Amino acid sequence: MATLTFSSIRPRALVRASGGPRYAVALAVDALGTGLLRPFLLLYGVMVLRLSAPATGIAMTGGVVVGLLCMPAVGRWLDRGARSTVVAASMLVRALGVVLLLATPAGHVWPFAAAALVLGAGNQAWPAAHAALVATVAHGRERDAALAAGRALRNAGLGVGALLATACLAGGAAALQVLAAVTGLAYLTAAVLARSVHLRARPAAPPDGDGAKDGDGAGGPAPRMRALLAANVVYVFCLNVPEIALPLVLVTQLHASPVWSAAIFVANTVLVVALQVPLTVLLSRFARRTVLALAGVVLAVSYFGFLAATSLGGGWGAPAVAAVSVVCTLGEIVYAGSATALVTALAPAPVLGRTLARFELSTGFGLAVSPAAITALAPHGPTALWGGLAAATLLSASAVATEKDRPAPPKTRAGTGG
Repeated sequence: MATLTFSSIRPRALVRASGGPRYAVALAVDALGTGLLRPFLLLYGVMVLRLSAPATGIAMTGGVVVGLLCMPAVGRWLDRGARSTVVAASMLVRALGVVLLLATPAGHVWPFAAAALVLGAGNQAWPAAHAALVATVAHGRERDAALAAGRALRNAGLGVGALLATACLAGGAAALQVLAAVTGLAYLTAAVLARSVHLRARPAAPPDGDGAKDGDGAGGPAPRMRALLAANVVYVFCLNVPEIALPLVLVTQLHASPVWSAAIFVANTVLVVALQVPLTVLLSRFARRTVLALAGVVLAVSYFGFLAATSLGGGWGAPAVAAVSVVCTLGEIVYAGSATALVTALAPAPVLGRTLARFELSTGFGLAVSPAAITALAPHGPTALWGGLAAATLLSASAVATEKDRPAPPKTRAGTGG
């Protein structure tokens, strides 16, 4: 199908296109476990292991960066046909990371750094493995909707997990240890469920011309995607805006209650869960690259909106920032619904894994550097922060829009055995 309509989307068909019921349960369990611990890993290092906040933060950042080094190997593994096995391995690796975390003695930063590295490797490997699995089960615009559904489900699990963990934090260090143990069990359960799907890829039948506007299913060499990958580093800053930039601005510049930051984070999660699939379906009538460029424009508009909102100060600043955050979330949803979909549409079947791994490298790098960039720009004032982000994002959107695609050869189809 070249485009989707709301009437053509059925929950059962969406679950099937996303990998099937067992895989959907695995995603939900994995996301729930991740929500229990991932947002509070810094607190675990400080409260349970009694490490300094700077040492804990450096270890976590190092874990994310070093975890990116596993991506080339993950890409090659995927290109050998593995699908559910790689997804399960990413979950199992994170379970091992939790075991290392629980075994870390108080006051020892290096074992904590090792645990953060293993967790980081699993976290980095999962998105590419998941996208490759979905691309093997579904094709064309159905695949786009399935990727969107997976993101909505994951955000729902993350949100529920984070809420449960927040409610348990009153228990202090002991509660954090229990949450870590439950997270490890969740990862292990999710890995078993994902592995039970037994999905592989093998060469597919000739392409049917679906999604030709973005090269989906056509013949030709793999695109370099240099502009897309560079732009993606800037685009992913939007994922850290609700968690880092807005709390920083609201608390340190507008002197607003932390409740505003929490409300914006919850609203972001709810909007992603509710709108990720509908917006992806609605925009499926346009080329994926056009939609991705549009996402950059929407994000840039929201950054200019934050600039205007912060200038209000006083009692109006925080509500204005909260209102503009809705626009930012819409831009995030459009970006998330088109970026991975575009990469899977452009990637030739024999190198789908390596192409997704390159894309995940750019995503991981952007997520790693964005906290440092945001916190470095913020002290120089709203214009430096929001104006800088807006300019960089508009430049990235222009690069995405003007880059020329080279079409990809035939797709892969699902097989069994791993």
